[in-house]
Parts: sequence; structure tokens; C-alpha cells
Amino acid sequence: MRQLLQKTSQLTVFIVLLGTLFPILAFAATGFKDVTYRNGTVSGTVYSDVYKPSITESVYIYDSVGSYIGAATTTGVTYSVYDGVYNYGFNAYVGNSYKYLNLLEKVTDSVYQAVYNTTPDNGSSGGGRRGGGGGGVPSYGSTINVPSDGTVDAYALSNALSQYDTVELSLSGDIALIPAKALVDYVSTSKVLRITNSNGTYIIPLSVLKLSDLAEKLGISVDDMKIKVSISAVSESTASDIAAAASALGGSVAGKSADFDIVAVGTDNKTQAIDFGNKYISRILTIDKTVDSSKATGVLYDPITKKLSFVPAVFSTSDSKTEATLKRNGSSIYSVIELSKSFDDIKGHWAQSYVELLANKLVVDGMTDSEFAPDRNISRAEFAALVVRALGLTQGGYSGSFKDVDAGAWYASVVGAAVNAKLIEGYEDGSFRPDAQITREELGAMVVRALDYAGAKPELSADDQSAMLGKFKDADRIVWAQKELATAIKAGIIDGMTDDTIGSNLQATRAQSATMLKRLLANANFIN
Repeated sequence: MRQLLQKTSQLTVFIVLLGTLFPILAFAATGFKDVTYRNGTVSGTVYSDVYKPSITESVYIYDSVGSYIGAATTTGVTYSVYDGVYNYGFNAYVGNSYKYLNLLEKVTDSVYQAVYNTTPDNGSSGGGRRGGGGGGVPSYGSTINVPSDGTVDAYALSNALSQYDTVELSLSGDIALIPAKALVDYVSTSKVLRITNSNGTYIIPLSVLKLSDLAEKLGISVDDMKIKVSISAVSESTASDIAAAASALGGSVAGKSADFDIVAVGTDNKTQAIDFGNKYISRILTIDKTVDSSKATGVLYDPITKKLSFVPAVFSTSDSKTEATLKRNGSSIYSVIELSKSFDDIKGHWAQSYVELLANKLVVDGMTDSEFAPDRNISRAEFAALVVRALGLTQGGYSGSFKDVDAGAWYASVVGAAVNAKLIEGYEDGSFRPDAQITREELGAMVVRALDYAGAKPELSADDQSAMLGKFKDADRIVWAQKELATAIKAGIIDGMTDDTIGSNLQATRAQSATMLKRLLANANFIN
């Protein structure tokens, strides 16, 4: 009992003293003592009340910007009867060029220690460095190198986020295991994590992470939770299937595909999917050539159906390399393909460029391989399918929201996705009327709701509404969507049929639909 009291007293004093110097985020009865960095060598002792038989590469060394330097050489474990803890020594030669180092003990607990260079400054060239005084908190750069096991030091990350709006995690492997406790103070800010490796880049605004909700679903505290992000190359068989799917569409794969995933992980390795809602998260794929953005598109690959579908994507090219930034609110396998699609009956049509662009993006289809039928009217169900496709929404099961939409109909899953995203409304009698020809009023309203979902709907004042609609002599024929049509006009989504007529009650054509979808995607910065 006396030994236990001694141990507890000593540990309490150590914690209080160390807490005044360094705000350590993770420590139990484990820590560093007698640590020095002098004449190019860092050495010291690790103590713990939990013995681990293997101590190989147990102390990791990082420089002041979080870059991994190496692992220290460790000695055998000894037991101290006096304070009831195990001890092992460590040392490493790292050179004399660092002002301070950051040590991370990884065997028992993830415990952090900073150590300053105390090499005497004797005035000689070669740069002996005097240690920083006062024991202040060291600063970190905006890039943290992550070893292949995915370990991210909570203190290094929290400190970097306190100083930079964007912090990059540069992965040696495919994963990052991000301590949720390092993010807690920043989820209500505009801080961003940029996670990158040779397979791609994941850009994650911290505001999309509902840490408390995720921890509750896992049955743990936020302090015990990690956010696991992975960016991995696809297998050869998957790459072959993606190439075959692109070929079936008349296209080809432009570069390497990658599997982007993000989940919350509990202490028992139980995982919880992260729901981004309607927040579009960016992923970047690099292509080793120049591509034509009007003939290239981001795609999602479904390993079950082995089909490709449109993903909003913008392209930028520099030095014969292209970066494709794909935007979507879910995890999946992503790629970029190139297409050059047209139809015989749109040659010379006023909407030719719009139709060809969206056909290359896999947003619109032809009636046949060679016919688009641009002047044919379009039904409410058909246009709902186009909007759902343009937003890259996942189509799930249909819940039976409308009395005239059968669960077995081709458009049932489309209607379900559109209802979930609040893109469509039915009539007062509970019907959707999927086969009815859509009017320009209904089409404009649906496009504005899609703009809202994508976070790109412009603000509209009462004066704006009067100004937008006032120039059309038939504006009084708008039945219910005055605000929506005014918003669509302000956003440049919809034009008048003539200079002074809006034609809200006229039935919309496939060409008009393609035009409005193209403008929707451009307004949302979903294509370029």
C-alpha cells in the first residue's frame, strides 16, 4: 500500500508539473524522464506501470513540423521496486540541426514529449543550437507526415489546427487513423484536413464531422474514437472491370482509379459510417496527361452492378498533368473516363453543345444510340431522374410517398432519392403524376431546389423577385412557383421564351431540360 501511495503521489506531481509545460492529450501511468538532446543525440528513459514484452521501435522521433525522422534504439525493460514502474532506455543520433524534437512513445500509450537542443553554442560554425527557454508549446507546420500504420499524433494535429486553416496529412501508406479528440475544438470552424498519398487526395472540412453523434452510435466517448480515412488503389480485377464498363459506354479510363473511404472507429474496431448529408466532399485524382473537360467526367464505380455513374467533377491542367476534383457526399470507388458522344438529330440544333456535354458526363441519354429527340416533351419522372443523376445522388428503395408511384416502376428509386433530397413535391391529392409532361414552371422549381441542395441557390429579395418577373407580360400566369422561377432567372438557369414572355405553363422539351441542367451544374461548380 505504501508503494502504491508513493507511486500515485509521484505520478500526480509529475502530471501537474508536466501539464504546466506541455498540454499532453494522452497519458496514463506512462511517460518520459531524463530526456536530453545534445551534440546530435537524443536519449532518455520511458517509464510505465504496464509492461510490454516487445519494445522494438517504441519511440518515434519527429521534427518541429511533424516530419518523421526515425525510431530510437531501445534497451531492455527493468523494474523499479521504489516507484513500482517498468523502465527502458532509448537513444538515437539525429544530427544537430534541429531546435527541438517531438518524441512519441507507442508501446504502452501514445505519449508525447518535446525536447530542446541543449548543445552549447560556442560560436563555432556548424551550428550548435541553444535550447528554447521556458518550456513553451512547440509550433507545428501545416503538413504532418503519417507513417504506414496510419498513426496520427493527437497533440501534433491539434497544435497544427490551432495555427493553420488547412492541415495536410501526408500518408506513407493508405490510411490515417485520426484521433477524434484532436478535432473536437475545430468542428464548428472552417478548418480543413487535406489527406493525401500517391493514390489521391481527400479534402475534409471538419464541420461535416458530427463527432458526438458518431461516438454515441459506437457506444464510446469521443476521446476513445478515431476517424479512419483510407485512399487505396483498386485491385487489378476491379481496374479491369472499370475499363470494361467505360468501354461499354463508348469511352476509356483516363487514369488510375481509387477507393476513398471514411468511417469512425471505436475501441473494439467497430465502425460507423459517416453521413455527410448534402455536403459535397472533394477528392482529387491526378491524371498524367491533358484532358478535355468537355469530354471527361468523374465517375463512381458500383462493384455490385459493375456500372459507372456521373460524379460532379472539375478539371485543371498544368505541365501536361490534370487534376480532377470529384465532389460527392459518400464513399466509393472513383475514376475519370473520357467520352465523345453525339446524336444524329442534334446536328445544328441550338442545344447541341449542351446535349453533347451532358452526354459525355453521363447525365443525359439518347432515345437510341443515334437519336436524342431534343424537341420531344419530357415527363416529370424523366426529369426527376436527370436531376438525381446530375447531383450524383444514391438511389435507394422507394418508401411509397405517392399513391401513383408503384415500387416496381423504373422511376421508383429515382422518385425516392428526389423526395429524400427535397427536390420534388406531389399534388394535394397525394399523387406525383410521373407520366405527366413537365411544365417550365415545374422544371424551374425542381432545378432551384437542386441548386439549394448543392448549396448554390442565390439569395432573392422581394425587390429581386419583382425585377426578375416584371419584364414578362405573362408572369401573372405563374400558378405557384413565382419565387422559384424568379430565383432561376436570377441564377441564369431559365430564360424567357421571348424577350417579354416566360411561358411558365408550356411543356418543357428534352433540349430545354438539358440546357437547364448544364446551367445548374455550372452554377454549383460541379462541371467546367
